[in-house]
Amino acid sequence: MSNDTLLVWSSACETHPGKVRKVNEDACLDLPELGLWAVADGMGGHEAGDIASQLIVEQLRNIREPSDIHGFIAEVKACLTEANRQLREMASQRYHDRTIGSTIVAMAAFGNQCAFIWVGDSRIYRLRNGELERLTKDHSMVEDYIDQGLLPPNEAEESEIANVLTRAVGAEDELDVDCKIATLCSDDVYLLCSDGLYREVTDEQIIQGMAMDDCADSAKQVLELALENKARDNITASVIRIKNAFA
Repeated sequence: MSNDTLLVWSSACETHPGKVRKVNEDACLDLPELGLWAVADGMGGHEAGDIASQLIVEQLRNIREPSDIHGFIAEVKACLTEANRQLREMASQRYHDRTIGSTIVAMAAFGNQCAFIWVGDSRIYRLRNGELERLTKDHSMVEDYIDQGLLPPNEAEESEIANVLTRAVGAEDELDVDCKIATLCSDDVYLLCSDGLYREVTDEQIIQGMAMDDCADSAKQVLELALENKARDNITASVIRIKNAFA
Protein backbone atom coordinates (compact mmCIF):
# COMPACT_ATOMS: atom_id res chain seq x y z
CA MET A 1 0.00 0.00 0.00
CA SER A 2 1.28 3.48 -0.78
CA ASN A 3 2.14 5.74 2.13
CA ASP A 4 -0.13 8.61 1.06
CA THR A 5 -3.39 6.67 0.99
CA LEU A 6 -6.12 7.41 3.51
CA LEU A 7 -7.56 3.92 3.16
CA VAL A 8 -6.49 0.65 4.76
CA TRP A 9 -7.81 -2.86 4.34
CA SER A 10 -8.14 -6.15 6.17
CA SER A 11 -9.03 -9.56 4.76
CA ALA A 12 -9.56 -13.26 5.37
CA CYS A 13 -10.01 -16.32 3.17
CA GLU A 14 -11.74 -19.67 3.73
CA THR A 15 -11.82 -22.70 1.44
CA HIS A 16 -13.48 -26.12 1.77
CA PRO A 17 -13.79 -29.17 -0.52
CA GLY A 18 -17.57 -29.27 -0.03
CA LYS A 19 -19.70 -32.32 0.74
CA VAL A 20 -19.14 -34.35 -2.43
CA ARG A 21 -15.63 -33.91 -3.80
CA LYS A 22 -12.60 -35.46 -2.15
CA VAL A 23 -10.07 -33.06 -3.69
CA ASN A 24 -10.24 -29.31 -3.27
CA GLU A 25 -9.40 -27.84 -6.69
CA ASP A 26 -9.88 -24.27 -5.42
CA ALA A 27 -6.97 -22.10 -4.29
CA CYS A 28 -6.91 -18.64 -2.74
CA LEU A 29 -4.37 -15.87 -2.27
CA ASP A 30 -4.62 -13.44 0.67
CA LEU A 31 -1.92 -10.76 0.58
CA PRO A 32 -3.34 -7.65 2.30
CA GLU A 33 0.18 -6.27 2.79
CA LEU A 34 0.47 -6.05 -1.00
CA GLY A 35 -3.19 -5.29 -1.68
CA LEU A 36 -3.74 -8.46 -3.70
CA TRP A 37 -6.34 -11.19 -3.36
CA ALA A 38 -7.33 -14.02 -5.69
CA VAL A 39 -9.54 -17.08 -5.97
CA ALA A 40 -8.80 -19.78 -8.55
CA ASP A 41 -11.08 -22.72 -9.31
CA GLY A 42 -9.49 -25.68 -11.08
CA MET A 43 -11.73 -26.89 -13.85
CA GLY A 44 -13.84 -29.79 -12.57
CA GLY A 45 -13.79 -32.91 -14.72
CA HIS A 46 -10.44 -32.02 -16.25
CA GLU A 47 -6.99 -33.35 -15.44
CA ALA A 48 -5.13 -31.83 -12.50
CA GLY A 49 -7.45 -28.92 -11.73
CA ASP A 50 -5.87 -28.50 -8.32
CA ILE A 51 -2.42 -28.21 -9.93
CA ALA A 52 -3.72 -25.48 -12.24
CA SER A 53 -5.28 -23.36 -9.51
CA GLN A 54 -2.23 -23.66 -7.25
CA LEU A 55 0.14 -22.78 -10.08
CA ILE A 56 -1.80 -19.57 -10.79
CA VAL A 57 -1.83 -18.54 -7.13
CA GLU A 58 1.91 -19.18 -6.79
CA GLN A 59 2.60 -17.07 -9.88
CA LEU A 60 0.65 -14.18 -8.37
CA ARG A 61 2.44 -14.57 -5.05
CA ASN A 62 5.68 -13.45 -6.73
CA ILE A 63 4.36 -9.98 -7.66
CA ARG A 64 6.47 -7.14 -6.30
CA GLU A 65 5.07 -3.99 -4.70
CA PRO A 66 3.64 -1.85 -7.52
CA SER A 67 4.12 1.87 -8.15
CA ASP A 68 0.57 2.53 -9.39
CA ILE A 69 -2.66 0.70 -10.22
CA HIS A 70 -1.84 0.34 -13.92
CA GLY A 71 1.53 -1.22 -13.15
CA PHE A 72 -0.23 -3.54 -10.72
CA ILE A 73 -2.67 -4.66 -13.41
CA ALA A 74 0.18 -5.26 -15.85
CA GLU A 75 1.98 -7.43 -13.28
CA VAL A 76 -1.13 -9.52 -12.61
CA LYS A 77 -1.81 -10.01 -16.32
CA ALA A 78 1.82 -10.98 -16.93
CA CYS A 79 1.59 -13.62 -14.19
CA LEU A 80 -1.61 -15.03 -15.66
CA THR A 81 -0.07 -15.13 -19.13
CA GLU A 82 2.92 -17.03 -17.77
CA ALA A 83 0.66 -19.43 -15.86
CA ASN A 84 -1.31 -20.01 -19.06
CA ARG A 85 1.90 -20.78 -20.95
CA GLN A 86 3.07 -23.23 -18.28
CA LEU A 87 -0.29 -25.00 -18.15
CA ARG A 88 -0.40 -25.39 -21.93
CA GLU A 89 3.13 -26.78 -21.89
CA MET A 90 2.30 -29.13 -19.02
CA ALA A 91 -0.82 -30.39 -20.81
CA SER A 92 1.23 -31.14 -23.93
CA GLN A 93 4.15 -32.83 -22.18
CA ARG A 94 2.48 -34.75 -19.35
CA TYR A 95 -1.25 -35.09 -20.04
CA HIS A 96 -1.53 -35.95 -23.74
CA ASP A 97 -2.96 -32.48 -24.52
CA ARG A 98 -5.84 -32.81 -22.06
CA THR A 99 -6.90 -29.42 -20.75
CA ILE A 100 -5.40 -28.37 -17.43
CA GLY A 101 -7.24 -25.20 -16.57
CA SER A 102 -8.61 -22.90 -13.91
CA THR A 103 -10.71 -19.83 -13.48
CA ILE A 104 -9.15 -16.83 -11.75
CA VAL A 105 -10.61 -13.75 -10.15
CA ALA A 106 -8.24 -11.23 -8.57
CA MET A 107 -8.57 -7.89 -6.84
CA ALA A 108 -5.63 -5.49 -6.69
CA ALA A 109 -5.81 -2.38 -4.48
CA PHE A 110 -3.52 0.65 -4.61
CA GLY A 111 -4.24 3.92 -2.82
CA ASN A 112 -7.93 4.65 -3.35
CA GLN A 113 -8.19 2.57 -6.51
CA CYS A 114 -8.70 -1.12 -7.17
CA ALA A 115 -8.75 -3.39 -10.18
CA PHE A 116 -10.83 -6.50 -10.78
CA ILE A 117 -9.12 -8.99 -13.09
CA TRP A 118 -10.74 -12.25 -14.10
CA VAL A 119 -11.01 -15.22 -16.46
CA GLY A 120 -13.88 -17.68 -16.09
CA ASP A 121 -16.87 -17.72 -13.74
CA SER A 122 -15.40 -17.04 -10.30
CA ARG A 123 -16.84 -13.74 -9.10
CA ILE A 124 -16.34 -10.50 -7.17
CA TYR A 125 -19.19 -8.92 -5.22
CA ARG A 126 -19.21 -5.55 -3.46
CA LEU A 127 -21.36 -4.55 -0.52
CA ARG A 128 -21.63 -0.74 -0.40
CA ASN A 129 -24.20 1.14 1.69
CA GLY A 130 -26.14 -2.07 2.17
CA GLU A 131 -26.42 -2.73 -1.58
CA LEU A 132 -24.87 -5.87 -3.11
CA GLU A 133 -23.44 -5.64 -6.63
CA ARG A 134 -21.75 -8.27 -8.76
CA LEU A 135 -18.70 -6.65 -10.35
CA THR A 136 -17.63 -9.41 -12.76
CA LYS A 137 -19.37 -10.98 -15.74
CA ASP A 138 -19.05 -14.76 -16.05
CA HIS A 139 -17.17 -16.16 -19.01
CA SER A 140 -19.63 -19.01 -19.43
CA MET A 141 -22.04 -20.39 -21.98
CA VAL A 142 -24.93 -19.74 -19.59
CA GLU A 143 -24.04 -16.04 -19.37
CA ASP A 144 -23.86 -15.85 -23.17
CA TYR A 145 -27.30 -17.50 -23.48
CA ILE A 146 -28.78 -15.09 -20.92
CA ASP A 147 -27.31 -12.11 -22.82
CA GLN A 148 -28.88 -13.41 -26.05
CA GLY A 149 -32.26 -13.90 -24.40
CA LEU A 150 -32.08 -17.67 -24.92
CA LEU A 151 -32.16 -18.59 -21.22
CA PRO A 152 -33.99 -16.94 -18.29
CA PRO A 153 -31.61 -16.05 -15.43
CA ASN A 154 -33.70 -18.07 -12.95
CA GLU A 155 -33.04 -21.25 -14.96
CA ALA A 156 -29.28 -20.75 -15.23
CA GLU A 157 -28.13 -22.89 -12.31
CA GLU A 158 -30.16 -25.94 -13.38
CA SER A 159 -29.19 -25.71 -17.03
CA GLU A 160 -27.29 -28.54 -18.72
CA ILE A 161 -24.62 -26.00 -19.70
CA ALA A 162 -24.24 -24.52 -16.20
CA ASN A 163 -20.61 -25.66 -15.91
CA VAL A 164 -19.46 -24.85 -19.46
CA LEU A 165 -16.85 -22.07 -19.48
CA THR A 166 -16.00 -19.95 -22.49
CA ARG A 167 -12.65 -18.85 -21.02
CA ALA A 168 -10.16 -20.33 -18.55
CA VAL A 169 -6.46 -20.05 -17.83
CA GLY A 170 -4.85 -23.00 -19.61
CA ALA A 171 -7.69 -23.56 -22.08
CA GLU A 172 -6.21 -21.78 -25.11
CA ASP A 173 -2.76 -20.67 -26.31
CA GLU A 174 -3.83 -17.02 -26.19
CA LEU A 175 -5.26 -15.84 -22.86
CA ASP A 176 -8.08 -13.26 -22.90
CA VAL A 177 -8.32 -11.42 -19.56
CA ASP A 178 -11.04 -8.99 -18.47
CA CYS A 179 -10.27 -6.02 -16.20
CA LYS A 180 -12.13 -3.14 -14.52
CA ILE A 181 -10.81 -0.25 -12.42
CA ALA A 182 -12.93 1.24 -9.63
CA THR A 183 -12.62 3.69 -6.75
CA LEU A 184 -12.49 2.32 -3.22
CA CYS A 185 -14.69 3.80 -0.51
CA SER A 186 -14.44 3.46 3.24
CA ASP A 187 -16.73 0.69 4.55
CA ASP A 188 -16.77 -1.17 1.21
CA VAL A 189 -16.74 -4.95 1.63
CA TYR A 190 -15.64 -7.20 -1.24
CA LEU A 191 -16.19 -10.93 -1.71
CA LEU A 192 -14.15 -13.02 -4.13
CA CYS A 193 -15.60 -16.50 -4.54
CA SER A 194 -15.72 -19.63 -6.65
CA ASP A 195 -18.97 -20.85 -8.22
CA GLY A 196 -19.21 -23.49 -5.51
CA LEU A 197 -20.17 -20.67 -3.14
CA TYR A 198 -22.54 -18.47 -5.11
CA ARG A 199 -24.50 -21.42 -6.49
CA GLU A 200 -25.37 -22.53 -2.97
CA VAL A 201 -26.38 -19.23 -1.34
CA THR A 202 -28.78 -16.38 -2.06
CA ASP A 203 -27.81 -12.74 -2.43
CA GLU A 204 -29.51 -12.11 0.91
CA GLN A 205 -27.26 -14.71 2.57
CA ILE A 206 -24.19 -13.17 0.96
CA ILE A 207 -25.21 -9.78 2.38
CA GLN A 208 -25.78 -11.37 5.77
CA GLY A 209 -22.25 -12.76 5.81
CA MET A 210 -20.52 -9.71 4.36
CA ALA A 211 -22.24 -7.35 6.82
CA MET A 212 -20.36 -8.85 9.78
CA ASP A 213 -17.69 -6.62 11.36
CA ASP A 214 -14.78 -9.05 11.08
CA CYS A 215 -13.46 -10.41 7.77
CA ALA A 216 -12.67 -13.83 9.25
CA ASP A 217 -16.20 -14.10 10.64
CA SER A 218 -17.65 -13.02 7.27
CA ALA A 219 -15.66 -15.60 5.30
CA LYS A 220 -16.61 -18.38 7.72
CA GLN A 221 -20.26 -17.34 7.71
CA VAL A 222 -20.75 -17.40 3.94
CA LEU A 223 -18.84 -20.69 3.73
CA GLU A 224 -21.01 -22.26 6.45
CA LEU A 225 -24.18 -21.04 4.74
CA ALA A 226 -23.06 -22.77 1.53
CA LEU A 227 -22.25 -25.97 3.44
CA GLU A 228 -25.76 -26.01 4.86
CA ASN A 229 -26.95 -26.68 1.30
CA LYS A 230 -25.85 -29.43 -1.12
CA ALA A 231 -22.28 -28.10 -1.45
CA ARG A 232 -21.62 -30.27 -4.50
CA ASP A 233 -18.50 -28.32 -5.46
CA ASN A 234 -15.45 -26.87 -3.73
CA ILE A 235 -16.20 -23.61 -1.91
CA THR A 236 -13.91 -20.61 -1.48
CA ALA A 237 -14.61 -17.16 -0.06
CA SER A 238 -12.20 -14.25 0.30
CA VAL A 239 -13.51 -11.17 2.13
CA ILE A 240 -11.84 -7.73 2.02
CA ARG A 241 -12.98 -4.77 4.12
CA ILE A 242 -11.94 -1.18 3.35
CA LYS A 243 -11.61 1.39 6.15
CA ASN A 244 -10.55 5.00 6.55
CA ALA A 245 -7.04 4.96 8.05
CA PHE A 246 -7.99 7.66 10.57
CA ALA A 247 -11.43 6.35 11.54
